[in-house]
Amino acid sequence: MIQSLRGMNDILSNDYERFEYFISTASTIAKRYGFHYIETPLLEETALFKRSVGESSDIVGKEMYQFTDKGGNDVCLRPEGTAGVVRAFVQNKLDKKGGIHRFYYHGSMFRYERPQKGRLRQFHQFGVESFGVDSVYEDALMIMMVADILKALGIGYSLKLNSLGDQNCMPAYREKLIAFIDTCGDAICEDCQRRKSTNPIRVLDCKNQACQNLYTQAPKLLNHLCAGCESDFETLKSILDQHEINYELDTNLVRGLDYYSKTAFEFVSDEIGSQSAIAGGGRYDRLIEFLDGKPTPAVGFALGIERLMELIVMPEPVREGYYLGAMEEESLPLILKAAENFRKTDKAVVEYDAKSLKNHLKGADRINARYCAVIGENERLNNTIWIKDLVEQKESTISLKEGTNE
Repeated sequence: MIQSLRGMNDILSNDYERFEYFISTASTIAKRYGFHYIETPLLEETALFKRSVGESSDIVGKEMYQFTDKGGNDVCLRPEGTAGVVRAFVQNKLDKKGGIHRFYYHGSMFRYERPQKGRLRQFHQFGVESFGVDSVYEDALMIMMVADILKALGIGYSLKLNSLGDQNCMPAYREKLIAFIDTCGDAICEDCQRRKSTNPIRVLDCKNQACQNLYTQAPKLLNHLCAGCESDFETLKSILDQHEINYELDTNLVRGLDYYSKTAFEFVSDEIGSQSAIAGGGRYDRLIEFLDGKPTPAVGFALGIERLMELIVMPEPVREGYYLGAMEEESLPLILKAAENFRKTDKAVVEYDAKSLKNHLKGADRINARYCAVIGENERLNNTIWIKDLVEQKESTISLKEGTNE
């Protein structure tokens, strides 16, 4: 028997209801904030992620599904969503048009890593990207949007916050951090040794506990911000305070990708084990320039849908639509015609087997239909259909020809 690949799961049974509910809820909230949908390809040039995510990241270095296609192109399945949206932004010359552009997206991402609860090789993200707003108020908007989505889904969270500085203050801090790392010698892990020369700030994100114990003494970027970054960060905290969004400062929060600067944030849950991050994002003002676009301020976030699935509080199921059935084979053509009419305004599901009224009512219960509509011999002869409202517990007979109650 052929089975799905490891870490690539089907979405079936109750999961699809949760999945659809998440997409619907998050999309509705994104639209309310003034964002519109964008779709980008699953397959991109590998160079896109090497230049954006960064070759020092584990994503590019270890986890991408990368191959050469039949045309000799070096391609990969997208491991994250932001780079593709930025590529589309630049390719369609939106950077040249100026103005503000706000997008949301959702879809599959792919990373070759060890599958575990909440982390798969094919997983789904919901993301939001904003281009053209050089204001920390847009950063706050992103955080408020995530908070609104999680609140609507009934998911509790903690918010971690940090500033990564910019080109004015990061270089000097980087040198101080490298000097500190050098004092650790061989006590740090192999990954941190590599990151020291490629992107030293990433060592702060190391998951090795021995390394983390050493880094408690590392210089803190929040203590080395330039005046502009410090002012923005204080403003951000003030906005969140005004909107009663609680947060904690995390000086080791650096995000997993190389293109972030200034604001970095992460929403975490203690209900999903060690993989506690459920959403994260921040500002990446230089990424558009890295991908040959006109320098454009940008900020965004992404939520991992699989990590949220078990946490979603589903609304009480509501009966909806019609269940239609025939009590005799001769009535089936009329049932199909009736269903066609009902579908113009509502959901309608047809049972093809002739059954008793009692069994049709059970069938309506199984699919949680509000109405059970049945045609038997009398209804067929009179060109009518019997309907029972299973919520109001009211019965009526409708003329199929005229569509009126009799």
